[in-house]
Amino acid sequence: MQQKGAEQVFIILLRFSDNKGNAGEFMQGHNEWIKRGMDEGVFLLVGSLQPAQGGAIIAHNTTRADLEARVNSDPFVLENVVKAEILEITPSKADPRLGFLLD
Repeated sequence: MQQKGAEQVFIILLRFSDNKGNAGEFMQGHNEWIKRGMDEGVFLLVGSLQPAQGGAIIAHNTTRADLEARVNSDPFVLENVVKAEILEITPSKADPRLGFLLD
């Protein structure tokens, strides 16, 4: 297990709101938003919250303010398909496979 100082890691929870039924209308824009986050090296992992509760993202390589702006630009957030919650983690220990988060 590695121990060092670290940059912030974020968990973004995108929980469906009452407008969940509108997801299909904004899915293409949401998927493009996810692709942009992956291509820019901010999103490490993207997946669904089970059972059918929304989505979750692990992010790094960004600031809280920049991440909030990014999340607020997601079409699902803009159109109230999901409610976003950002959890901020200061890593202190990690499995060696995640050691890059401690550099």
